[in-house]
Parts: sequence; structure tokens; C-alpha cells
Amino acid sequence: MKNIAIIDLGSNSARLVLAHVIADGYFVVYDELKESVRLAQDMEREGYLKQARIAQAVKTLKMFRKLCDANNVDKVYAFATNAVRKAKNQRSFLEEINTVCGFKINVLDESQEAQQIYYGVINSLEIPKGVIMDISGSSIQLIQYNRRMILNQVNLPIGTMNLSSLFDPDATPLQQSQMIETYMRDQFSHIEWLSTLEPDYKFIGVGASFRNLANIVQRIEKYPLAMVHNYRIGVNTFDKIYDMIKVLDVEKRAKIKGLSAQRADIFCSALSCIKSFLGCVDVEEIVISGSGIREGFMFNHAVPTTLEKPISDILGFSIYTRLHYYDLNVQHAEHVCNLAIQLYKQLRVLHKLPRQYIRVLRVAALLHEAGTRINFYNRHKHSQYIIMNSNLYGVSHRDLVLASFVVRGHDLEDISVAEWNKYSDIVQEEDLFAVMRLAVILRIADSFDRSMSGSVKTITCDILGDSVIIKTEVEGDCSLEIKDALSAGADFAKAYKKNLEIL
Repeated sequence: MKNIAIIDLGSNSARLVLAHVIADGYFVVYDELKESVRLAQDMEREGYLKQARIAQAVKTLKMFRKLCDANNVDKVYAFATNAVRKAKNQRSFLEEINTVCGFKINVLDESQEAQQIYYGVINSLEIPKGVIMDISGSSIQLIQYNRRMILNQVNLPIGTMNLSSLFDPDATPLQQSQMIETYMRDQFSHIEWLSTLEPDYKFIGVGASFRNLANIVQRIEKYPLAMVHNYRIGVNTFDKIYDMIKVLDVEKRAKIKGLSAQRADIFCSALSCIKSFLGCVDVEEIVISGSGIREGFMFNHAVPTTLEKPISDILGFSIYTRLHYYDLNVQHAEHVCNLAIQLYKQLRVLHKLPRQYIRVLRVAALLHEAGTRINFYNRHKHSQYIIMNSNLYGVSHRDLVLASFVVRGHDLEDISVAEWNKYSDIVQEEDLFAVMRLAVILRIADSFDRSMSGSVKTITCDILGDSVIIKTEVEGDCSLEIKDALSAGADFAKAYKKNLEIL
């Protein structure tokens, strides 16, 4: 296992992310540090990074160096974006950083920046057609993609910091927001491909402004998951949040729960940009991506093939990352998953669940033993917690919740209706019955590999009257497996209204 560091020197903040790169190209973030540096502040007129901002950046990067050295980092990817890209004193600034901090900063051009943002999104969200927006302190990136290829990209040299200071400083917050909206509508109107965007394109928000927006909405709505990646915000909900915030002064904004106090003065500018953009496209929601430019570099390092072709099975890659990181028995997990899907198909005439529940079963089956890394006893409860807080890529929040309850339902009595009701805004009414049926399938599949030997190869089910007879094709003695599977008989009868027999 090796450690890599990603240093993102942006217009507003500097961020260090540390990640373990484990076997077979998987990676896991294990630490991060973020500081406000405001490099783009006050550089609009003369085009120079100010000395106070340079000093803050150097101070921050010295802290980054200490953390990298303490973690024995093997490789550092350090890059800067728009503020440094535009700075007339870029060369002297980079030389000072290299001399004092030991980091060689790569200044990304507009195309490289867009490409890395795209890599972060396309390898973590199952969205075939989208428009990505990344709002920084001094620029806005727009990236249109389809069929896993970038079609168009635009870098607008205006961001939250210069927008906040572009208009009359004596104007009220509402007047400021209205002026920014008008200005940004004009900017977006000159992007020809936006006006021809098909309605099936998704709007994907990347960066701190979108993450803060998601945090605010989740606080207001008492959202039960601590996860912003792939979180969906309806346009009507956005409008309510924007209408609430755009009339507040900076001091009142700073008190909003979910909003970073360091972004209180520039956050409304970001919302005004989003509002203007929504007026130019036909979308119903904003999809929040927790992955962006930094994750793009991580994917490229750990899985170099993503430079040419995105990951095809995003969910699978994300699940196998956890399997390897938790050092679980991958062969056992795969065999249980295979048996569970066989049972799902064989019992379709009884459970009558649509095909999309296979994704839920796959997550649950592959990660059903994750909880053993906390404690063998109550392992199903621990597995539920791990899955629900795993931040898996390529899966909806709903499916993640359902998979966690499928694992918890190893004994159906362990599914608490009170706990289930906490997620009533995410799950659907019929999901509880689906979870019960899937939980029994998983329990039987797990029992069929009780010795982790792969002895039970295939399964066929016959439904005769009041009974379901499961016939197994085996190698060797499978008395342990069959005896263990039969212990699920009571739960099987509860979920399927049939007696269980196994041959």
C-alpha cells in the first residue's frame, strides 16, 4: 500500500487530500486539510497575487508539507488553477513555494482543469449525459459530456470572489444578487450549446459551493444520511433556499447551519450564478457530486486506464475498494452474491420484485461481512452502519439505505420499524416488503457458503403447493450449509408465505 497526496491550490482555498492506494488500483481517502487562502482576492485590476495572499498560501503549504512528511507520502500531485494561471507574478510565486515548501506546483490550463473535473465526476456517478458546473473564486467551469466523452467546455473568467466585488458595494444583499443574476444570464446566453441542450441532460454541481448548498438543504429537511455525493436538490427547493439567503447580510449568512463561515461572504454569489444557469436550461434538479478535480487525479493515478476510458462498473469498483480495504474474503463475498442472485431469479414468481432490486441485493451480498471488522457479535448491525455510511459511488441514496437494511435483516426481527421510519423521505412504502424478501434470500445464500468452500454450486427452486423446494448442485459434503440454510425457514415463511425445503 502506498500513500499519495493531492494538493489543490485554488482561487479561494487550498486543500490537501491524503489517500491510500491499495492492491489492484483501489484508493481510499484517509485524511485531509483545508485552509482559506483567497489567492484571487484583489487581483482583478493589476493581475498580481498580493503579498498577503502569497504569505498565507506559503504558510498553508508548509503545514501541508509537515502532514505529507508525517505520513510518508510516496507521490504528490500539486496543482493550481485559475488565480495562479492568470497571475502576472506566477513564476516568482511558484519558485517561492518550491524553495520554501518543496512542492512543484503544476499550473493547469483551462482544458486540463476541465478534464480532471470530468474524470472525478464520470468515474463516480452513473449519469450518462450531463452538464457539470464547478464554481471557484475566480472562474466558472462548464463541461458538457455524453456517452462518456466531453463534447463542450467553457471557462468563464468570473467567480464568487470577483462577482462579490464587481458591483456597488453599498447595494443591499438583494440588489447585489439581482445584479449578479442579470450579469450571469448575459454570460450564459453567449454559450451557444446551452440553448440547444436536450432535456435529458442532468445538471451536476461540483465544488464547495454546491456541497455547502447540499449541507444546508439536508439540515433544513433533517435528512437522515450524512452524504452529499449523488444528493438531488429539486429546482423548487433551490429557489426556496436562494430566496431565503439572498436577502441576508454576511453576518446573518454566517449563522446558517451547514454553511462554512469562511464562505459566508461569497456564497450568495455562487447561488446567483446557479439561479441564472437554471434559467437557461430545462432541468428539474441539481445533482451534487462529492467528486471533482482532486478525485480525478486519484482515479488517474490508481487506475491509469481512466485516462483513456472511464470505469465501466462504477458501483463494482467502489464496492471492491471496500472489500480490499477491509481485507474481507472476496471469493466468499462473490460466491454469496452469485448464489443470492440465483435465488432472486428462481423466486421471482413469488417475490415479484422489479429488476432494479438486484442492485440492492448486490451491494448487500458483497458487503454483508463488513461489520466483522468492527466486531463479530452484532456484525449485521455493524455491516448496516458501514454500508449506510460508505459513500459508495454509482448507487442512489435509496438503494444504499435498502442494502443496509437487507444486511441487518439476517434475522427479520432485527428490522426495527421505528428505525426504518427515520428514512421515510428516502425509501418508498413498498420497499420494506422488498427488503424482507431480499434479506431472506441473502441469509440463505450466506448459509450455502457457510464453510467458505464454494461447495454449493448452483440452485434451482420448485414451488409446489405450500412449499418451496430448493435443489442444490454440490461438491463434497454440504450438510453444514444445508442445515444452516434451513434455520432460515421461519423467516422464509414470514416473507414468502411458503414452507422451505432444501435438497
